[in-house]
Formats: sequence, structure tokens, C-alpha cells
Amino acid sequence: MDEKFNLKALEDYSDDYASKVTTSYFLANEKITGPAILKLCDVHQVNLFVVRELLHAWRLEGQKLRSPFFDYSAPAVADALTKLQNTLSNNISISKENFQPLLKKAVSQTLFLILDPYDFYSNTVDSGKGSALKVEDLKNDIKYIKINRVPLERLMNELEEKKLSSLSGNEAFGMLDRILEEVNFTPEDIDPYVELFSKVVPLDVSTWYGAKPAVEVAQPVMEEIAKPVAVKKEEPKPEPAKKVAAAQTTLYDQFSKSTGTSLAEDFQKRKKIKDSLTINQKFMFTKILFNGDFELFSAAIERLDELDTMAQANNYINNNYGEWSKDSEEYREFMEIVERRFA
Repeated sequence: MDEKFNLKALEDYSDDYASKVTTSYFLANEKITGPAILKLCDVHQVNLFVVRELLHAWRLEGQKLRSPFFDYSAPAVADALTKLQNTLSNNISISKENFQPLLKKAVSQTLFLILDPYDFYSNTVDSGKGSALKVEDLKNDIKYIKINRVPLERLMNELEEKKLSSLSGNEAFGMLDRILEEVNFTPEDIDPYVELFSKVVPLDVSTWYGAKPAVEVAQPVMEEIAKPVAVKKEEPKPEPAKKVAAAQTTLYDQFSKSTGTSLAEDFQKRKKIKDSLTINQKFMFTKILFNGDFELFSAAIERLDELDTMAQANNYINNNYGEWSKDSEEYREFMEIVERRFA
């Protein structure tokens, strides 16, 4: 779906759900084991994502096994480490304080996969860190994904047919774009999953869409505060004045105290074009405006996010992409997003 949902609501719900499930389980248990994890939640995908997080933890710990004296890449050593991993997977034992964050992340990822599969796919194949995507790691990740699985499964099949061991995130992104078109992918119905989640914590995802981000609400308040009192002809009313003052404090607390940055700096960070695009928009703009060149698209977005004014953005677009049809729907949508960046 093109509409982006409220990530704060997603985090809050995941926290509530994980807290309730964890509290309930650990009332009668000191530790949770592998078999118990796989049966913990009615939404089986949540359980699988917990196991996937444990696999990620194993990978990170394995990366620490480096030595100037021993060859950890030797086949015999690699085989022994694989056997160790299998043995550890059968001896999972996690305390409540260590398990709850794992469960919260698994709930968040599951809801993300259900509600916004396109952006979930984008994050899966392209971390944005510039490092090569290892096909074996991707295969291990996909193994734990059961909801909206078809496009990723097709991608994995193509990578194996090409006998690739690694590729860039952009290349994987391009392949996935084509696959989504070929399979005419339609995300699974969310209602059955919402019903299962609601058995633990009531879930109404309709309230997660369409809400304005905090920064958009903040802007009029900031403008009101900036107006000189002298220009107001009527007598100021005490109650509204108090409300504005309270809003000012709340905004400062919300944006400054938690991040250590100024309100203006945080305001700019939250409005970046790169962070506001859905995967559908990335695909559409790449294809129509940038002739299918995702690297060119990415470079343009990064440059626009570095600029300070809409005038600079217009100059950049006119100088570099003057051939774009200004009557096209894609051009108008792209420019609306750019204009919101500098509004």
C-alpha cells in the first residue's frame, strides 16, 4: 500500500504485546526454550522472527571468531562451527529480561511485513549501508518468512539459478522490482492476522494511517509562537496563551531532550525525501523518471536532501532533468514530495 503508517503506533503496540505475552509466560517459567518459542504466539510468524533474531545473534558472535593463529575459514572448522550452531539451537534458554526485547522486535517486524510488505522487502534486500548482499544470508532470512513470501522466494530462486554468491542491494532491488511486476503480487489479507493479534492486545490498524507526522503538527504552533504580540489588535486571551506556552514546552521536550539536537535540526532530519518514500514510489520514480537506473535515482534523492531551499531544488531538477514531462502524473507526485521537503 502506498500510504505510510504511523511507526510510533507500531512500536507502542509491539511493546504492549511483547510485555503481555512475556509476563504471562514467565509467571510459571524462569527461562524460555526453543520449542516453547515456536509455540508462544498465535501468529506463528512472530515466533519465527524471534528464532531469526537468534540466528542473527549467532552470526554476529561468529564474526568475532577471528584469530592471527587459527584459520576459522578452514572447511573442518566451518563444519565444526555449523555443528555447534545446531547444538546451540537445541539448547536455547533465555531469561525474561533478555527475551522481551527479542519478542518486541519480532512483533514489530511481523506487523511491518503484514501492513507494508513492499517497504519490508526493500529493507530486506537493501540495507542502504553499501555493503554487498550475501545470497546465503538472504536465503537464511527468507527461510523464516511465511507471510507475503512469494516475491522473496522467486528472488531467491533466480539468485540460485544464476549461481550468485553475492550482489549489491541495488541489483537485488532491481530484480525484485521486475518480479513484483511478473507475479502481479497482491499482499495477503490483513484481517485474519489482526484478529489473532487482538486476542492479546486489541489492534485497530485503521487508526495508524492518515495521521500527520508530529513535525507537521508542530509547524503551525511554531509559526504562532514566532508572531510578534504587537501585531495582534484584539486583547490576547489568557487561555490560548497558556496552551501555546504548553505546546512550546512539549515540542521542545519531544524533539530536543530525547535527541540532544535543536528543534530546527530535528525538524529538517524528519523531513528527508529518502525517509518519506514508499517502495512503490521508489519503483515508479526509478522506472518512469530515471529510466530504470536506481543508482541515478538514489543519487538524485541524496542531492535533493542536501539542499536548503525549494529554489535550489528546482534549479537542480531543471538543470539535470529538464526532459521530464511536467504533465505526467509521476512528475507531479515527485514534485509534491520535493515541495513537502522544503515546506
